[in-house]
Amino acid sequence: MNQQLCGGAGSSAPAADVVIIGGCGRVGLPLGIALAARGMLSVTLYDIDTAAVDTVNRGELPFQEAGAAEPLRRSVSDGLLRATTDGASVATTENLIVVVGTPVDEHLNPDLGAVPRALERCAEHLRDGQLVMLRSTVHPGVTALTERLLKRLGKTVDVAFCPERIAEGAAMTELFELPQLVAARSQQAGDRAEKFFRTLTDKIVRTEPEEAELAKLFANTWRYVKFATVNQFWMMANDFGLDFERIRQAITYEYPRAADMPGAGFAAGPCLLKDTLQLAAFTGNNFVLGHAAMLINEGLPLYLVSRLERRFPLADTRVGVLGMGFKAGSDDVRESLSFKLRRILTAKARETLCTDPYISDPRFLELGDVMRRADLLVVATPHPEYRDLVTDKPVVDLWGITGRGVRV
Repeated sequence: MNQQLCGGAGSSAPAADVVIIGGCGRVGLPLGIALAARGMLSVTLYDIDTAAVDTVNRGELPFQEAGAAEPLRRSVSDGLLRATTDGASVATTENLIVVVGTPVDEHLNPDLGAVPRALERCAEHLRDGQLVMLRSTVHPGVTALTERLLKRLGKTVDVAFCPERIAEGAAMTELFELPQLVAARSQQAGDRAEKFFRTLTDKIVRTEPEEAELAKLFANTWRYVKFATVNQFWMMANDFGLDFERIRQAITYEYPRAADMPGAGFAAGPCLLKDTLQLAAFTGNNFVLGHAAMLINEGLPLYLVSRLERRFPLADTRVGVLGMGFKAGSDDVRESLSFKLRRILTAKARETLCTDPYISDPRFLELGDVMRRADLLVVATPHPEYRDLVTDKPVVDLWGITGRGVRV
């Protein structure tokens, strides 16, 4: 998803029921497919990524998303979904959804202007009476900032904040099953947004914009803090010579108050750290729990390598890193801690060999080559392909997917 999304003047684009800005990204595209798959809405995906636009218009996915390939092909074939690089397409609809990246900057501060800038660049194509639905995860106050911008630009539009809530890889299920948060300053804007999203689900939760902004950040940060908790538990048990997974299984077995305790592993991806940083900024960097979670989760690769140094002569060891995506079964490498692990090992080990069955990268080798050449194997991403590894070489698996224990 790109923030510099609007350009061009004049368009012969057909009218659409909805236009999604940033529509060929990992959030916008599944949403567009889901809306078109209902067979009732025509969807235009607006994006400046020409390669992604061309791929979508061929009825092909530019990235992996379970269950999305066939409805995409069918929707493109039926003329219900199209992608374009023409910014004037924004003028062809009553309903506009903004799904652009909201990154932190080089100083780890949130970029409050990403969403407003995207709309400002589209201002010449906006029409009075449109419904503008913000779907990006934003810092609290960005919805209000966007409303003020549109008013200053002289645009009479309704604005709603309807954050995405899907887990990558589960969009084609969760878009229809999860409740949708709908937040708006006016009753009219909220009613319009609710009516629109009832295309996907009857479970609508109405809130104020600032409540919804915090709800999305709280949800992601809650997961990040939970992962940090179990990662520190894993380190505690590991330092004491015990297998944390055995302890976790004992805790969670038929014990409902601990049923949601996850296993240890890298807490990565484009949202969890970023949204924890956004909350930290929102509190004036007085978010002690969040900062502690960042230290634990971001420090896990370094802790892992420090343990490897105790057990193996790394300077003389070829280490195979299995999995470079940020989560199991995904081809997404954004903020993947596997790359941090690779960077640390590059400075410590004789050679670092990486592999991933979902990612094409000239730096990566086939799994068989890594298995043959490496002296030590580290499961960095718990892809299902690694569950049944057959090898007599030592395997380090903090996830526990190989059944060899998680002690390092």
